[in-house]
Amino acid sequence: MQNKHLEHPEDCVISGDLNVLNWFTANGNISAKIDGSPAIVWGTNPATGNYFVGTKSVFNKKLIKINESHEDIDKNHKMPVSDILHACFDNLPQTDGIFQGDFIGFGGTDCYTPNTITYYFPEIVTHKIIIAPHTYYIADKDLRDAVAFPMEFDLESDNNVLFVRPDVYIEEDREDIIDRCNFARQISTICEYPETTRQIARIKKHLNACIKHDIELDDLTLEAIAHDNKCDVNMLRLWKLVQSIKMDMFNYITSDDTLECYIEEERCDHEGYVLSNDYGSYKIVNREGFSRANFNLGVQST
Repeated sequence: MQNKHLEHPEDCVISGDLNVLNWFTANGNISAKIDGSPAIVWGTNPATGNYFVGTKSVFNKKLIKINESHEDIDKNHKMPVSDILHACFDNLPQTDGIFQGDFIGFGGTDCYTPNTITYYFPEIVTHKIIIAPHTYYIADKDLRDAVAFPMEFDLESDNNVLFVRPDVYIEEDREDIIDRCNFARQISTICEYPETTRQIARIKKHLNACIKHDIELDDLTLEAIAHDNKCDVNMLRLWKLVQSIKMDMFNYITSDDTLECYIEEERCDHEGYVLSNDYGSYKIVNREGFSRANFNLGVQST
């Protein structure tokens, strides 16, 4: 798949893309979504053959920030990101591949809050940096043409870097998910879908605003959104149905790891999960829970 932002599955159906209903019922690779920051990309630049580190800006089409030296980092980035990239440049393993992960922190403690979630490790981390890898890329000539693939393997930690990738499992028998997806397909036949990307973006913006401000998306609210956006309320009802199917997926997911997650003083699950199969990669995230927490803590929502 091309390097792009992972979608919430329910948002896909706004445009009439029902491929996600196949995604729900197909087996594939699942991984935990770690709430780290910033995103770190490192590996070998295919355009020069040199080792590099950077943020997601290495994939920019115009303002490209690929750092092949400490001087590049100082030129392209400001603190605190520059400090993180300097440490990553010195400590991440040099590789022929291209990888992306989330920065959790510098070693020296057992408690880290890189973003909204606080992570407690079973013991003090003695490695210099902690990275949660999740994606590898293949790029023949230029990072702008990189194609992303979910990681189905682990990177080996060393004395300098601790790679964190919790083991996650999803049950293969999801019969009630299949039934609900079949029902969603029936509902989809009576829906009219927006014709322009601008209208789709506006509808998503309104739905996200409701989630962010903890406004219940009941039928009265959906009718108001439909009226304001001049769209079919049945399409929004389909959106809500698919959202509920996504939430049911949590019942089939277990995470086997010793990394404890908290939001403030309350124990929580991982930020979410990413399931990749023949029908694509989408994130399984409790948008209401994390958007509310992010909003209260002043963090950009997922």
